[in-house]
Parts: sequence; C-alpha cells; structure tokens
Amino acid sequence: MASGKLLRQLIKSGIDGNDDSFRQVSEAIINEERQKQHHLLANDLERILYGRAKSSTPGMRKLVEDIPTDRERGMPLVEVREPVRSLTDVVLSDENRSCIEELLMEHHRIETLQSYGMHAVDRILFCGPPGCGKTLTAEVIATELNMPLVTVRIDSVISSYLGETASSLRKVFEYISASPMVVLFDEFDALAKERSDLAEHGEIKRVVNAVLQMMDSYEGQSVMIAATNHETILDSAVWRRFEEVLFFEPPNLEQLRKLLEMKLRGVRREFSVEGAKVVSMFNGMTHADVERVLRRSVKEMVLQGQEFLQLRHLENALRRENARRKRVMGR
Repeated sequence: MASGKLLRQLIKSGIDGNDDSFRQVSEAIINEERQKQHHLLANDLERILYGRAKSSTPGMRKLVEDIPTDRERGMPLVEVREPVRSLTDVVLSDENRSCIEELLMEHHRIETLQSYGMHAVDRILFCGPPGCGKTLTAEVIATELNMPLVTVRIDSVISSYLGETASSLRKVFEYISASPMVVLFDEFDALAKERSDLAEHGEIKRVVNAVLQMMDSYEGQSVMIAATNHETILDSAVWRRFEEVLFFEPPNLEQLRKLLEMKLRGVRREFSVEGAKVVSMFNGMTHADVERVLRRSVKEMVLQGQEFLQLRHLENALRRENARRKRVMGR
C-alpha cells in the first residue's frame, strides 16, 4: 500500500478541495505502486484518476456539453471519455502492431507529410470476432495520439422513423468535424449493410447511401475507426472508404503468453507462464475470455485470504468459463 505520508496528503487535498494537489499526490501514489510491481492496482488507480480528472478539463467539458442528441428521444448520440490504456496494455499480432505503429508515426509527423501534399491515415476498419481487442485498440490509438475517445452510440443513432437515422448521422459528423478526436463506430455493420440484400428494406439502403456520402465529404481532423464482427455483410462500396483494414483474431499461443504476462504483472503467483502448460489452458480463448478468467482467479485468491495465485485458482475459473461458453453456444 502507499506510504502513510502520501495517504495523509491525499486526504488533506481532498478535504481542502485542492484538485491540483490531489492529482499530484494521486500520481505519486500510482508511481509508488508501480515501483512495488503492483501494476494491476496502478492501472486501476490510473483509470479512476484520469477518468475523473481529465474529464473536468475545459476541452473535455466542451465536448461533453456539445454532445448531439437524437430528435426522437433526446438520447446522446455519442459517448465521450478520456482514454487511459496505451500500447503496453494491448497484445496484437505482428502485422496489426506494425500497422498501428505506422499510423501513430504518420500522425506524430503529420506536418512532414503535409509538406509533401500527403495526409496521415484517418479512416480504419477493424474486423473480427468479439473479444479480440478491437475496442481496446481504438482506445490505445486515442491515448497515443493524446485525443479523446468518442464512441458513436448505434442504439441512439438508428431510428424507427423515416429519415431520422440519416439526420442523426449528420449531427454526429458535424460533431466530430469540430475538433480532433478518435471516433469509434462500433457495430458498424448496422449502418453499412450490403444494399443488394433483398431482405433489407429501403430505409437501410438510404442509411448506407448517407454513410458513404458523409464519409466522402468529411474534411475534419478526427481519426475514424469502424469496427465490425460481421465484415461479410458490409456493403462492397464501404471497403473503399477505408485506407487501412485490420483483421483481429483470437490470440495464438505466443500472444496468449504475452497476454498472461501482461495481465498477471504485479500478481504474486506460484507458477510461471513461460512454459506451455499454463498457456495451453487458454488455447482458443479470446482476449476478453482470458481477462475474465484471470479476474475470477484473482478474486478467488483475494477472498480466500491467500497471498499467491495458484494453478487451482486458474482451473476453477476455467471450469466456470467453459461451462458458460457451452451454455452460450448451446442456445
């Protein structure tokens, strides 16, 4: 735990309402926990601190105040948050990591590109099954570019009223044109289904046309990321609107090993993840599956009052996860 001196300073800052001091002391506590190799705790503290403190900056307040709403229900069309996770918090395939690093370099040196009449990649499509890191990677890009992460709320954008979906989309594009941000269109297939599908009605086709037109006319400085679990149903014209397409898959054994090392960093344990035995226990799982199993394992260790994570904790959590997956797949 943090030293008594820092804890006293933290409480005093909170009582006095001194936000600057509160943040400085909080960051000192986070650094102290990292030095003790308590990385999981440090990560959690960072999310709490930056989710609170950064959202109160003038820039973030303005973004939140200006969030567009749909005309039908007055629901917000986007969700704004300050990203906290960086490249060190995600395990990617070599190809995807190389692509992300190249994208980041282009944006960090955007003035050089512009001097040659070129621009940085700002339209990316993420494809792959759920739980394989698409949303996390969008957050990582936002963190590395020091931009807010704005997620388009598909449930609010899509309307049952004729023409309202296109109207809401227009509001979203106007919003993301106002200032630089990383914009995530999650479940993008809901807005960009194949227009030649006879099962789809005319309104969906009008929505796809609207999406294509707005993407073509967009001239803002935001990075647009569209993510889908069903790339096979995307309209053929949609693909041409993206400069990069990344495919996400469940991690292979080497990626699983890296994922386990990263997620268990700072957790005292009685086993190593270097060997194949532990890694193979997670074979076939997605990133989200692995994180869920590890979270259950650590909870069991903590609730049992034990200091070290044991293999049996993993085995118990894996049994629960496998039973869960069987029930879901059996539906």
